Amino acid sequence: MNAAVALQRARSALTDLRPQPDDIAADAVTGLSRTPKALPSKYFYDAEGSRLFEAITRVPEYYLTRTELALLEDKLPAIAQAIGPGAHVVEYGSGSGRKTELLLEHLRDPVAYTPIEISRTAVLDATARLSVHFPQIEMLPVCADFTKPLTLPKASQRAQRTVVFFPGSTLGNFANDSAQALLAGMRQTMGPNGCALIGVDLDKDTALIEAAYNDAAGVTAAFTLNLLARLNREIGSDFDLEAFRHHAVYVRERLRIETCLVSQRAQQVHVAGKTFAFAAGEAMQVEYSHKYTDASFATLAESAGLKVTHGWNDARDWFGLRLLQPA
Repeated sequence: MNAAVALQRARSALTDLRPQPDDIAADAVTGLSRTPKALPSKYFYDAEGSRLFEAITRVPEYYLTRTELALLEDKLPAIAQAIGPGAHVVEYGSGSGRKTELLLEHLRDPVAYTPIEISRTAVLDATARLSVHFPQIEMLPVCADFTKPLTLPKASQRAQRTVVFFPGSTLGNFANDSAQALLAGMRQTMGPNGCALIGVDLDKDTALIEAAYNDAAGVTAAFTLNLLARLNREIGSDFDLEAFRHHAVYVRERLRIETCLVSQRAQQVHVAGKTFAFAAGEAMQVEYSHKYTDASFATLAESAGLKVTHGWNDARDWFGLRLLQPA
């Protein structure tokens, strides 16, 4: 199958739930009106933000991507055995990377693959690319917000079970109540016989974690500051990027990296017709990145009606993959 044919098939198979576009101006005003001020991390990923994040995954300090990929490569025979044959794989995200390919390569006779992505272009491109590599797997892309309830498209061939795939430690970017709600949504999606394979970054040495979010080359800082550049470009705000500094610290009692942009001087910023005053040294929260212990993750899963049935860690216990099933 060539790429053009694969893209046409992806378009014809697409379930488009027409997710409502985000109101970036309203979200920015709401966040900046809080104490302490905050901006939503979901707005990191414009074209430049996505390019910078790809660069982050290649800096020496950022262990997460390469460690998870190596873990998958090492443990996928055991993971495939635990999942079993005839799976319908549902990925929260567009599945454009090597991790998705590895899972589909190792599972026994998967019947269908459904990526769920809010970007219509991203989900179609990812599905078309994977169709070329896996012509025997039915591709059923869905354009939707995976944090909201939805009904999956039915595969032509009956699946033995539904498997939700959520790699990349993305779960850690959700606050605990939001993470619980997301996992509860997964439980609905997978059904009583299903499971979820989730990547989790593990609690470890503080210096190692903080270095991953404060790389020496400054790529992560550029990624964070690009959020302000996006707001300036898209909604006409007037953030002075030179007047804010990236700051990320691991708060062990909350098991999370807290990333802020710190105002370097007293200043005023105008957003959507409103004025927001920043004091010198004032921190504006832009992202959380939760880390987990076995106990904390099991507790989170239980709060969503799930239980951990299998777990795999890399040799250094830096990163883990967990298989969840309904409790």
